Amino acid sequence: MYAECGASLWSMSRLNLAVAVHGTGSGALSWKWPGTQWNRFNDFAFYRRSAEIARSGVIDAVFVSDHPALSRDAHRAPTHVFDPTVLFAAIAGAVPDIGFVLTASSTYSAPYDLARKLASLDTISGGRVIWNVVANFNPDIAANFGSAPLPDRAERYRRADEFIEVVKKLWLSWDTPTGDVPDGPLWDETTARTIDHHGDLFDVRGPLNVPVGPQGHPVISQAGGSPRGIDLAARHAEIVYAAILSKAEADTYRRRLAERAVVHGRSGGDIRLLPGLGVVLGDTTAEAYRRQEALEGAGDEDALVAQLLTRLRKNNPLLPADVDADRPLRPEWFTSTDDQGRPIGFTQALHDVIAEEELTARRLVRRVGPAGGHRVVVGTPREVADDIIDWWSGGHVAGFNVHLPLLHEDLDRFVTQVVPILQAEGVYPTAYEEPTIRGRFGLPTPAPVSGGAALPDLAVG
Repeated sequence: MYAECGASLWSMSRLNLAVAVHGTGSGALSWKWPGTQWNRFNDFAFYRRSAEIARSGVIDAVFVSDHPALSRDAHRAPTHVFDPTVLFAAIAGAVPDIGFVLTASSTYSAPYDLARKLASLDTISGGRVIWNVVANFNPDIAANFGSAPLPDRAERYRRADEFIEVVKKLWLSWDTPTGDVPDGPLWDETTARTIDHHGDLFDVRGPLNVPVGPQGHPVISQAGGSPRGIDLAARHAEIVYAAILSKAEADTYRRRLAERAVVHGRSGGDIRLLPGLGVVLGDTTAEAYRRQEALEGAGDEDALVAQLLTRLRKNNPLLPADVDADRPLRPEWFTSTDDQGRPIGFTQALHDVIAEEELTARRLVRRVGPAGGHRVVVGTPREVADDIIDWWSGGHVAGFNVHLPLLHEDLDRFVTQVVPILQAEGVYPTAYEEPTIRGRFGLPTPAPVSGGAALPDLAVG
């Protein structure tokens, strides 16, 4: 019904959905919710079951962020426990079909090592890996990887750019033959090439000792919100996971992304915008509101608003202490700096939506996450499904990365109550139609690397 609506960069693609399964859910009290195992964030069976539930709803991929440092907020369950590469290796062997958005740092990794790990996982899983590139912004992480302070934002993005360039070259540097046993050598100078990368930060010869995988190479995801982030995404990313709070923001972001993609010799049509979307469900809208308040530990809407303002002030020092919840917020209270301890995209999204819609804190609390992050929809399954369809059919997004306040309860409700509506409307499949992530997102397959040279001991003789 909606498949032909809304001309967009991805008008030929279907709706795509990923679901976040890190931690116990996005709600502050999710870890100790009645009837749940409080320490399930440290139980592999919990994550495996999350993937199984997501698979039952034909979800394209599960998403696991990463933050290799213990949170300083001991009142919320830790979101990041297991290393995502290890976690996915275990899940991939236990749960078929489901893809995996695997977060790994370009700041605290080595290109060859990470390229090899991700290529291995992608091949073993049959082409189900998405690499979510992060540059890290928390000094606590830097302290866990040596004595050097956290590099400034410009340096982190400079390193990320070259890091991704090297990884992509490595992934496509050894292409084995297909079919019958080769008459000649297993590889030669045409199929195994050095990359001979000599950059400002890395010197890597190659080739990688893992052949080109089932989808060419893992899909690359990035969450660029700042100008540097958008430029990095435009150069390398195939899926962009960003904080988008309005359709106008989505359209502006998509246009900027496409413009920068052209500068880098790419087509904007090869990039899918998949913003984060918090979903709070209830049998009625009022019930969903009460559930949102309860899972954040707020007794009512006024308390929920007060919590949001308190959290916003930690990252937005210009926000006054005496904000009237029913008067429009001022966009100039939300400004970003290069050294802030959270993604610039979060701050920019708040600034833009407040400027565009003149939102009050009371209206904002039903639109954003607990700390002013991703967009939130609070309502019935029908209301949530209609919102998703509206954004996708209008060409504003390619899909969403869904965050739920309580796992597994809300995940089960999403796949049994929201997804069937999307399927009935003809915008979402009822079965996995493509084995690889590239196939599901309608992304092109990258070609093997050209140039470089054969190693002397690889030469045919």
